[in-house]
Amino acid sequence: EIITDDEMSILGIIAQAFALPEGVMGQCWAILRDQIENPIGERQSHSFEKRRIGDATTYQTALIQALEDEVITEDEWSILDVMRRVMGIQSDEHAMIEESVRSMAAKFENGETFVSRLDRYVSLHPYR
Repeated sequence: EIITDDEMSILGIIAQAFALPEGVMGQCWAILRDQIENPIGERQSHSFEKRRIGDATTYQTALIQALEDEVITEDEWSILDVMRRVMGIQSDEHAMIEESVRSMAAKFENGETFVSRLDRYVSLHPYR
């Protein structure tokens, strides 16, 4: 029942990746604490579990935001790994995302450190 600072950071990254409006995180906490009723019923939740257009872009955005932070915790790496698996990112998609991130990083002054963090992520959490 305790959320660590690292976990809050991870949730913030996910919220940014999904471009969630301000206040949504507070509503989610209220739902989890049974303070308000969940507006998404079981029937609706099944439609949210399907693969959607933009999932790869969302994963890429979360990956970039995690890599931009100079300190990347093992929890952040694990969350990205879970996102990749839950979103059903296929090996070919992951390779394209990785290449896109590398190309983008090459255009920036600190791109080498960015790529070294990406290399670390890929080595610690290879596509399975």
